[in-house]
Amino acid sequence: MKVLVPVKRVVDYNVKVRVKQDQTGVELENVKMSMNPFDEIAVEEALRLKENNVATEVIAISIGSTQVQETIRNALAMGADSGIYVNCEKRLEPLIVAKILASVIKKVNPDLVIMGKQAIDDDMNATGQMLSGLLGWSQATFASKVEVVDKKLKVSREIDDGIEHLEITLPGIITTDLRLNEPRYASLPNIMKAKKKPIEEINVDTLNVDLSQKLEILKVEEPAKRDAGIIVKSVDELIEKLKNEAKVI
Repeated sequence: MKVLVPVKRVVDYNVKVRVKQDQTGVELENVKMSMNPFDEIAVEEALRLKENNVATEVIAISIGSTQVQETIRNALAMGADSGIYVNCEKRLEPLIVAKILASVIKKVNPDLVIMGKQAIDDDMNATGQMLSGLLGWSQATFASKVEVVDKKLKVSREIDDGIEHLEITLPGIITTDLRLNEPRYASLPNIMKAKKKPIEEINVDTLNVDLSQKLEILKVEEPAKRDAGIIVKSVDELIEKLKNEAKVI
């Protein structure tokens, strides 16, 4: 089984994000970047499938400017076998990413795509579903447990009513939840080995994909600052504030 794992380069989750003065986006200059945490979980799950002799090959793919190759190298250092870098300088949005991935998938022919359910820099939570629709493949979103039995995927996912269990046929697409696993750290020997692993470069112009943007960013703002909490002296005062100020009861 061949597994493809899309990985995205985002601002590190430990960095405080600052909005640009013109409110067109966030500051990316001199900011630490890293792999999207949900994608790290996807890479880890693919590697565990390989360690359990379910998967035979794990391929990491990323789309963007030349810097995203660093993210692919991180995936290779974790244990992925090879990488694919799609050179695209245009602003990406979920549908464009899904179209590019669909085009590459038709060439690579993986049996399974494991990807993060969302990226922490936009929280769109749409690419996996769009990719499934474009390919006509089975999908299981927000996976918190994955098992492969007789060429079928058994996926557990948390929903409002509890735990939902799905069984899907391959080829399929899984989007990962935070509870699926805890990603491993790349060891120094594996970081050195990753430098020798192959990364195939593809120019997006050769994929014949419509890159027209459907979304327009009007303005980016910082969230409103929260007021400091207060200590109430009695239950009656608490109820009064919940009724008249918070208006939640």
